[in-house]
Amino acid sequence: MTVLKTSLRNFFAHKGRMALSGMAVVLSVAFVCGTLVFTATMNTTFDKLFASSASDVMIAPPSEDGEGSGIDDGATDTGVPRTLPAGVADEVAAVDGVERVTGTVSSTSVVAVNDENENIGPTTGPPTIAGNWTDVELRTMEITEGAPPSGAGEVMIDGDTADKHDLAIGDPLRLITVAGDLAVTVSGIADFTITNPGAAVFYLDLATAQQYLLGGQDAYTTLYVDSTGAVGDEALRDAVAAAIGGDTYTIQTADEFIEENQDSIGEVLSVLQYVLLGFAGIALLVGIFLIVNTFSMLVAQRTREIGLMRALGSSRRQVNRSVLMEALLLGVVGSVIGFGAGVGLAVGLMALMSAIGMNLSTGDLTVDASVPVIGVVLGVVVTLLAAWIPARRAARISPMAALREAGTPGDVRAGRVRAAIGAVLTVAGLGALVVAARADESSAGAAPLALGVLLSLVGLILAGPALVGSVVRGIAAVLLRVFGPVGRLAERNALRNPRRTGATASALMIGLALVAALSVVGSSLVASATEEIDQALGADFIVQPSVPAPVTAGIGDAVADVEGIERVTPFREAEIAVDLPAGGQTDVRLGAVPPTWADDVRLDVVDGDLADALAPGGVSIDPEFAADEGLGVGDSIDVTFAGDATATLTIGAIVPSDSAFLGAWYIGLDTLEEHVRAQDMPLPVFFFVTAEDGRQDAVGAGLDAAMEPYPQMEVMDQAEFKDMVQDQVGMLLNMVYGLLALAIIVAVLGVVNTLALSVVERTREIGLMRAIGLSRRQLRRMIRLESVAIALFGALVGLALGMAWGATAQRLLVLEGMDVLSIPWGTILGVFAGSAVVGLLAALFPAFRAGRMNVLNAIATD
Repeated sequence: MTVLKTSLRNFFAHKGRMALSGMAVVLSVAFVCGTLVFTATMNTTFDKLFASSASDVMIAPPSEDGEGSGIDDGATDTGVPRTLPAGVADEVAAVDGVERVTGTVSSTSVVAVNDENENIGPTTGPPTIAGNWTDVELRTMEITEGAPPSGAGEVMIDGDTADKHDLAIGDPLRLITVAGDLAVTVSGIADFTITNPGAAVFYLDLATAQQYLLGGQDAYTTLYVDSTGAVGDEALRDAVAAAIGGDTYTIQTADEFIEENQDSIGEVLSVLQYVLLGFAGIALLVGIFLIVNTFSMLVAQRTREIGLMRALGSSRRQVNRSVLMEALLLGVVGSVIGFGAGVGLAVGLMALMSAIGMNLSTGDLTVDASVPVIGVVLGVVVTLLAAWIPARRAARISPMAALREAGTPGDVRAGRVRAAIGAVLTVAGLGALVVAARADESSAGAAPLALGVLLSLVGLILAGPALVGSVVRGIAAVLLRVFGPVGRLAERNALRNPRRTGATASALMIGLALVAALSVVGSSLVASATEEIDQALGADFIVQPSVPAPVTAGIGDAVADVEGIERVTPFREAEIAVDLPAGGQTDVRLGAVPPTWADDVRLDVVDGDLADALAPGGVSIDPEFAADEGLGVGDSIDVTFAGDATATLTIGAIVPSDSAFLGAWYIGLDTLEEHVRAQDMPLPVFFFVTAEDGRQDAVGAGLDAAMEPYPQMEVMDQAEFKDMVQDQVGMLLNMVYGLLALAIIVAVLGVVNTLALSVVERTREIGLMRAIGLSRRQLRRMIRLESVAIALFGALVGLALGMAWGATAQRLLVLEGMDVLSIPWGTILGVFAGSAVVGLLAALFPAFRAGRMNVLNAIATD
């Protein structure tokens, strides 16, 4: 009880000093709990959607992998979804126990355009879905205005899309489909009765849906089978399978359908959850340094107090428990607040997702009982672990310490053992990075890279105090000493306790090392892509969709009709099954292109001639497949195309597979057309367009005009294509930087906390300096410069380490076609300069507080 009272008294007596450490716990726990709540809410949203819409038995075409329907996005290479004949519905309706069979048509290969020629579907995330209106839709929607479509010229839209684009009954729309453009008028609006995950939904009548979405097939994409209740779902499923052939279609009970779709969504959300939790873990790691520093400094400041406790009879165990009890209180309070903040963070993420098109309702907010438990346990355990070393130091304080002045001398030298271990680990880590950089395969280098990152990070954290002297003196010589005596005082303060300075800077080092590594990888990716575009791309323009959308025949015709074009090369993708010489098959996705591909793309061929591979009956393969199967130019392989057509193809070329954008497997378009039925012919993915000499500007303008009716398409010249690649990489990096921002914020709090506690620790010293003539302005400048020195020390070590990580990762990516190492010096120098600014900002409060000290009171402080 005495230990508890002492802990409570100390905790509340120093609550201001604990605040910033508590903030680190709050932020880290909030990130973890927010991630768990957010992903659980997304799961709940989709679970309700699947559960509400499923019938007792669901029938769908077999999926490509033959393992079930999963979540069929309604898209294939042809732009037409997989279907089952309409006659199957009649066969199912005749099965005993079936009350009703509802056939539906659904496709995502559609673009909706308003009268201002604007794409009104989502441009990111959720899809645009078109289908036929049935009673099944009434399970998740209700008609709020107008009526369902009754003919080819009418469409029903969802209320969210109508509200977002100010659509009303009677407004004209245009649907761009694989079968052509369809002009429609809004006949009705239906609102979701459950949360709409963000899709834009358009409903047609059945005949129109089959004509424009299925290419005129008398078929459905899904059959919803409702039972009379006379038999169970499993028995009805088996009866239906016996009637229509269980091996021919995917037949599932409602529970099986729901579970499979939940698993499919769960896989995606699990990746998101692990990524977010990974960044939360980084923030927790950084927070540990803050907590260790806080308790170390508090123990140092209370040396005399703890010595008195020991003199009065407190055992080492009691002192140890007293410090750990304070950490426990900090962990509990911070974790509870962090849990509440995490729920708020989840709500904020839901609002952000809604802003980019995925609607999530707070009514579906899901807070599992395990979330607060995980948050509190995690926060408490991390805080106790961080406080364990300071608690052990406190326990070793002898009763004689009561006779000394408060505080302990700073560690002028870091522990030799610690420095030696850190040096060994750092060298071992760098050695592992060298091994990774020399790997022959990227997969073989992944493990040494991960080991090198871990060892070098831990090594520099341990060796950090030993580096403080040389690095800080170097920084001071360049930056601090120009400020005269004040700068020298700041330098000596930063050098006074190397272990404290090293721990504070290490927190910042971790975040900035990751920023530098990702910057190097991102910059190298952009530079490699730019070089490849310059070297390999011979076409003047690329025409491709800016959103997932079908490239219809009308688009191809519009491109070909532009005046001044020398050639147009469409690129299609197809999947074939290749018979292996040793037995078995492997599926390969390849490019199907006309002979002009060889003129538009300059590929380095290992053997053979690309023109031979694109000739009728030819194919190109990659070197790895050729080596594994013992194949070469002139050999034949047997393949199976879509529709089960088989052919024997002759290897005309072996093409490297290390291109960042271009594949190695190609066949001629003539070969594909010879062996694939018209309905199985894949749509183009994009077009390469080459203008006649001197007519590039005119062709560019002509392409822009030709694509104006198709807002989903974009026309880019080579420079614009490079900009697009850079923007995509930049967007990804910005997302990662945003997630790393939490760790950097915690690190900045560490700098603030260290300086604030340092000011308290040096209260008497500050009073004496003020008494002998140091002005408030000089005092504040001294503290700001000390903060800048600490921040720049962490930035210098972190950026150097991160660049080593990034350069090693780039060497592995060379094996995947990323040949150019590019160090983004502008970003690196900007981050370094930004660290100085961060140091200045972190010192504002401690410097202000120091400047307000009463000189006499400060001198009188024990």
